[in-house]
Amino acid sequence: MNSAPPTHPIEPWDSRSAAAERARVIADLTDAQATTLESLLAVLRSSSTSDASARQTAIDLAAKAMVQLRAVSDRDRSLSEEPVARAFERLRDDLRPLVRFGGLDVQFIEPPVNGRALPGEVAHAARAIVRGAVLALVEQPGVTRVRVHWDCDGSNLLIHIRDDGAGELTPDSPSVSRLASRVADVFGSLRVEATTGWGSEMAVTLPLDVPLAPLTAAAAWGLSPREKGVLELVASGARNRAIAETLSISENTVKFHVANLLRKVGASTRAELAALSR
Repeated sequence: MNSAPPTHPIEPWDSRSAAAERARVIADLTDAQATTLESLLAVLRSSSTSDASARQTAIDLAAKAMVQLRAVSDRDRSLSEEPVARAFERLRDDLRPLVRFGGLDVQFIEPPVNGRALPGEVAHAARAIVRGAVLALVEQPGVTRVRVHWDCDGSNLLIHIRDDGAGELTPDSPSVSRLASRVADVFGSLRVEATTGWGSEMAVTLPLDVPLAPLTAAAAWGLSPREKGVLELVASGARNRAIAETLSISENTVKFHVANLLRKVGASTRAELAALSR
């Protein structure tokens, strides 16, 4: 008698990792395309560039964005290391159109060339975080100068970004909340400080070695098995839809569990919840 071939169900962690990876890719693409659109607008609005030059630059930017869009399946960036100086130079390339055509003075303070190489995932996330931070800062009125500084203490990549605006940016700003979620995805921390009349500053710390046991404190909170599953996915960076698909529950149920987790843990945001769970 013929029997059906054995099936090998996907382990929960595999499906959660896939969901988290999809969420990261979507977020990275959003930041990259937002930077491209800002750059295109800067080129088209520039009064110092001829029509022909602006058209050619816009074509080049769009072509580069298309190449990036089609290359998102490139997985080796999460498996290999990248020298910190090279990662920083790629960041400069990403932001160069805003510097050249947007009337924005971006000052780059380079990391030490002999600093520890960055894991590919950290290098990629760091560039995406800085792009998002710069866009968040320049959305404020009156910002004309941004200072980007990278350093490495051997265990962490240290990022400082400062503007010369009115100093009104807060952790509750929507753009900052999105950044906090991105930072939490790679087990980092984000601090925002603003001084009225003197500008805003973001300080980001990204660990180079990812913790192996992100849920060591969960047992003390009296969570149900379902809540633990939702918490793991929140800590991995997955959004509500991805969590719902992974756990085969509705998005409304996910929202209910997240609200309960925030209450039990004493957190006020998803980013804080993810940070406390590690």
